Amino acid sequence: MTSTTLLHLDSSISPSGSVSRALTARFADAWHARHGTAGRDRYRYRDLAADPVPPVRAAYDALGRRTERKGTLPLDDIGRLAEGPDEAHEWTLSRPLIEELRAAGTLLVGSPMYNYTVSAGLKAWIDRVTFPGVHHDPETGEPLLRDTRVVVVAVRGGGYAPGTPRAHCDFQVPYLRAYFDRIGVAPEHLHVVTAELTRAADVPALNALQPLAAESLAAAEAALDELAATL
Repeated sequence: MTSTTLLHLDSSISPSGSVSRALTARFADAWHARHGTAGRDRYRYRDLAADPVPPVRAAYDALGRRTERKGTLPLDDIGRLAEGPDEAHEWTLSRPLIEELRAAGTLLVGSPMYNYTVSAGLKAWIDRVTFPGVHHDPETGEPLLRDTRVVVVAVRGGGYAPGTPRAHCDFQVPYLRAYFDRIGVAPEHLHVVTAELTRAADVPALNALQPLAAESLAAAEAALDELAATL
């Protein structure tokens, strides 16, 4: 049976007026309403912009390489491989985030597009939780996240949908799809909801596209409502 825990990540650098924050909050509110008090007790929130995850350092790399040579290990064994205070510190920063992700039944990710890809805050979290072997069972090799439901809310100020002139510049959604596939999330459990042209109202060159922006936002809201009713 999958956990009812919701791990909610926001990564927009805008504390107010953020479309990605508004959309993830909409999903979280609906999820809370569905799961009631029990669900609220199993809710975890991280603001990766206001409280950023420290970037990985050389000691993280050294411990990761040493661990990878040993194969897939239990988390306690990885901690025992740490050599010196720097490696121990890197593991101390990483392990709680890894355990938090592994415990989540649903992961909700707010991902605005910055310079064609994900934010620095989200990338730092990804680097920190992607330690060699930690998302596979040490005994069977099976992916531990195969039943985890992932909802990615991908927000873009311009238009990057397939068939648009800048579709080839989208290094946000393809990257996240590849990443979650790599760490073992089953394809049927990965849900990507996009809201496009969110800057249409305030960027003169995009003003004429405001009706399309409104359609995209409404479609994203409807998709999130439907997901929150089932996950």
